[in-house]
Amino acid sequence: MTRIDELIVYREPENGELLREMAWIMENYGKNELYGEVRARFFACMHRLVELAGTYGFERNLWQDYLTFLLVNNENVFSTACEIKGITEGSLLELARHDFAIFRELFAYDFADLERTLQAGFFEEILSYRRAGVASRVFNRRIRDRISELSLQLAGARDVEEFTQYMIRFYREFGVGKLGLHKAFRVVHDESGVQICPITNIAHVNLDDLVGYEIPKKKLIDNTEAFVQGRRANNCLLFGDAGTGKSSSIKAILNRYYDQGLRIIEIYKHQFKDLNDVIAQIKNRNYKFIIYMDDLSFEEFEIEYKYLKAVIEGGLERKPENVLIYATSNRRNLIRERFSDNWESQDDDIHRNDTLQEKMSLVSRFGVTIYFGAPNKKEFQNIVRTLATRCSVTMPEEELLLEANKWELSHGGLSGRTAQQFIDYLLGQVGQEAT
Repeated sequence: MTRIDELIVYREPENGELLREMAWIMENYGKNELYGEVRARFFACMHRLVELAGTYGFERNLWQDYLTFLLVNNENVFSTACEIKGITEGSLLELARHDFAIFRELFAYDFADLERTLQAGFFEEILSYRRAGVASRVFNRRIRDRISELSLQLAGARDVEEFTQYMIRFYREFGVGKLGLHKAFRVVHDESGVQICPITNIAHVNLDDLVGYEIPKKKLIDNTEAFVQGRRANNCLLFGDAGTGKSSSIKAILNRYYDQGLRIIEIYKHQFKDLNDVIAQIKNRNYKFIIYMDDLSFEEFEIEYKYLKAVIEGGLERKPENVLIYATSNRRNLIRERFSDNWESQDDDIHRNDTLQEKMSLVSRFGVTIYFGAPNKKEFQNIVRTLATRCSVTMPEEELLLEANKWELSHGGLSGRTAQQFIDYLLGQVGQEAT
């Protein structure tokens, strides 16, 4: 017998259909009149466990990994209270202990009799599964390995209290559900509404990978550190020349502060009307969210910036303290300007100054603006040398710089992006991979 009907806090886990199916099998496998149905449903459950293993990169005991998967993804009143902060007392903790006692029984379930009755000789492979490769289509390696480690800890817990402490520690370290187990997200608007969906494959960029730009990076670090530490921080606009590392800096900031609860949600300007729905879904969570807008700019006829203005500052509802907006742009003022804006021209705009102020008002809502300028020739050559050393390019320096100069003349000019593309070209010619 199983006691899943007695669950209180973890009563309706996401992806819990398999749990309910296995509970029915455990309760009915000994009934002769149901033998055929039980056996068929058992094989279907084994198929789903193997599919989960392929999707999430699980190995060893797939049943215990599945139970752990349910626990780390269940966003309930207890798990969300524990995320990043932890919990040490109260009725909620006692109710969670009640549920964990039931899960502990499921972890310790002895399948020997069930295996014999259903003639499932393959079942040993399910309980000692060997992964074909290292990839997970959903989790990065660090998260996958931590879930596998947690599975072993929960299976070996001496009592309910130790089981509970393992779960609290995991929630405090990684959080819970998709917002806890992933770094970055995109916004999808489908028939069911606005969804925040994980981005499962992002570049692991470090700030040290961006050669130069020490002052802009310092400003970005200072503002972000204040934010993740709960101090006052500003919305941030990174502007300047193309290919100078604005977007890479945002990705690097995410990688540096992810383990302190920082998350990033990427949104495009045609989705700005969904901003209020996005914020409503994250405002009561214990993470810090950066809403990220890459290559942000507007033409005169585009009005989406009005949604952004209202969200940043000016609407009746105050922007939550756990949300900041970071944007990158090649334009300082974001909205296209014309020379005629500064002329006493004979156009039909009666209040020309009001129109100009409307264009300027968006950028003024970013408290921190950081300039990323194109490198000069000497700085460009230093970037090339540094990248070549990191990637073990052995070309003599004089030849390297000569070829780099030729490359930038026909590939977009002086920028960090051009330098990286040049190094990638050299590595491709000799069949190497960048390290």
